[in-house]
Amino acid sequence: MKIFLDFLPLILFFGTFKFAESRQEAAAQFATQHFGFLVASGHVNATVAPVLLATLVVMAATLIQALVLKLRSQKIDLTLWISLALVVVLGAATVWFQNETFIKWKPSGLYWAMALVFFVSPLLFGKNLLKSMLGKDLQLPDFVWRRLNLAWVLFFAAMGVLNLYVAYNFSTSTWANFKVFGATGLMLLFTLGQGLYMSRFLSDEDPNNKDKQP
Repeated sequence: MKIFLDFLPLILFFGTFKFAESRQEAAAQFATQHFGFLVASGHVNATVAPVLLATLVVMAATLIQALVLKLRSQKIDLTLWISLALVVVLGAATVWFQNETFIKWKPSGLYWAMALVFFVSPLLFGKNLLKSMLGKDLQLPDFVWRRLNLAWVLFFAAMGVLNLYVAYNFSTSTWANFKVFGATGLMLLFTLGQGLYMSRFLSDEDPNNKDKQP
């Protein structure tokens, strides 16, 4: 259930964008009629209608996602709180100004926020977030946890840059494809790479090797 909720906003954004992209004039009329009061000019342009509608959908979906977790008395992850804040602020700016640039910055904002959280947590709070999440199930030397944590910092930072590169150098349609398939694929590959790296140390049960590096 949680995995479905995690991916639901992304799926709805992509589906709405692709559906409206193939019917831009009809999408513009629909958006103007039902959501024109949310736009500064009161009229939605056909070229912006697909991303505007997709933005409204992802804003609603993210809000519903947080509400469902709250009603089920489940913990709302920090990632979702950051995503919710970004999608509300940048999504509202996208709709009001009819400028897709704002919503294109949302993934980068999320990536960089997560990179910052992973980076400052050990420095300010002495807490390795990755170890906090996985340490109960995986026994790894401390230097491995430090390396894995740094790897996530670098990965999130790089993904934020890559998202903006695609956003500014390719069409919105290409960016939407990258957001769903490219970014998700890179995340899976990176996670797999981390899993392979961790597997090298899972058999090491000697506590004296805790801080020894190969």
